[in-house]
Amino acid sequence: MGEKVVAGAFAASDRQAYREKLTQCLGGLERLLSERRFDRPRNLMGLEIELNLAGPDGMPRMRNAEVLQRIASRDFQTELGMFNLEVNILPHRLSGRVFDQLAEELRTGLAYAHRKAAEVDAGIVMIGILPTLGRDDLVSANLSDGDRYTLLNEQMAAARGEEFVLDIEGVERLVATSASIAPESACTSVQLHLQVTPDRFSDVWNAAQAIASVQIALGANSPFLFGKELWRESRPPLFQQATDVRPPELRNQGVRPRTWFGERWISSAYELFEENVRYFPPLLPICDEEDPLRVLDEGGVPSLAELSLHNGTVYRWNRPVYGLADGVAHLRVENRVLPAGPTVVDVIANAAFYYGLVRALADESRPVWSRLPFEAAAANFDAACRHGIEAELLWPRPGRSGGVAKVPAAKLVRDELLPLAAAGLDAWNIEPSDRDRYLGVIEERCRLRVNGASWQVDTYHRALEAGLGREAALAATTRRYGELMQAGEPVHTWPVGFPAP
Repeated sequence: MGEKVVAGAFAASDRQAYREKLTQCLGGLERLLSERRFDRPRNLMGLEIELNLAGPDGMPRMRNAEVLQRIASRDFQTELGMFNLEVNILPHRLSGRVFDQLAEELRTGLAYAHRKAAEVDAGIVMIGILPTLGRDDLVSANLSDGDRYTLLNEQMAAARGEEFVLDIEGVERLVATSASIAPESACTSVQLHLQVTPDRFSDVWNAAQAIASVQIALGANSPFLFGKELWRESRPPLFQQATDVRPPELRNQGVRPRTWFGERWISSAYELFEENVRYFPPLLPICDEEDPLRVLDEGGVPSLAELSLHNGTVYRWNRPVYGLADGVAHLRVENRVLPAGPTVVDVIANAAFYYGLVRALADESRPVWSRLPFEAAAANFDAACRHGIEAELLWPRPGRSGGVAKVPAAKLVRDELLPLAAAGLDAWNIEPSDRDRYLGVIEERCRLRVNGASWQVDTYHRALEAGLGREAALAATTRRYGELMQAGEPVHTWPVGFPAP
């Protein structure tokens, strides 16, 4: 949520006025859609990566303000925790050698940021959850400086009315409480943006929802929190619980959580924006002076500021985004599924697989979401988070006989989805060398059954077997991860354990 906000208390009248503005914004969006006032197809994609700061000892460093001051680039900005940064890559056209170009830009930017962080005894670590984070690290005192973080924390804590409860049962069980939303800052992700026309939006969003489980299975990289081994991708349950403003009674009534997979396939972008307004109370009722309907009447394009701000406080794994560029409205699907890391090559391989597969599935005449119940897609997401690359997923059977069958994720990717992703990248006019290089990384992950989570777990257990205690083993794993991340070879090639002394 990048909106500039100013801290201060809200009155009841503020919430009423904001709700009215949200209704006006929805009316404005509906008019924009009916009048076809959106940008033409431009095949644009964007990329954001949330990062961790850790020292040479593998422990988190609460120094993002100092690091950002040294980096002095608008490409880097704060995130929720003082040990977080975010890097934003400018939009690129999906064609040609775009993935190699993205990889080079990321390597250059991250290497520079890493050198600057070293000046304050820190370094950049791309990982879903930093394994060395402790409970004392994820407290409100370690939220980044800035009104929007303070205000968001205050409003979510007030809406909750009691402590947030974390209860995740995986290989081990973690039970903890927090007075703030600070545990959310443990979750660092990759966000993949794709600009789409209104006519294509529902197909792209449905395709992205259908493959969210596959993305998690391939890219899981968050097996530890507070010294416990949990799910292979522990970010989704952690994020949901750390932002859950519902007390138990509202959960029992079926009130939806703000971090949400969803509950149905859609037929238009409007449905998602309307659901966000209908289901979720405003957290930051800050009104802009713009009258969106008057702007439309005068031939202009409104910013729909209230709708965008509200939309940023509903954490769908595939989020609809309304934006303006050069005075022209556009829509994006923001894919928020993947954890950060492990390496630039892995991040770009995940991106290439996603963009190729979404394109191919959205183009199908008999799309997967017409054959896969939404409940099965949601169950797949849960299974992939729990089991990572060893997950088994429900998927439509080949042919026209109908029904779904359970299939190992790695087999599904190698046999069916990789060829589709390759065809999708061809449809984007991606150079064959780019296509083959990055999809080859995905194929090798599946063949070897290795991703960031499996490497972390295997290396951690090697450290335990060598006689290290739990905290020392996690620190050693984190340090080794950082070394291999900086070396840059994809995670399926990483040796498990530690080099001989």
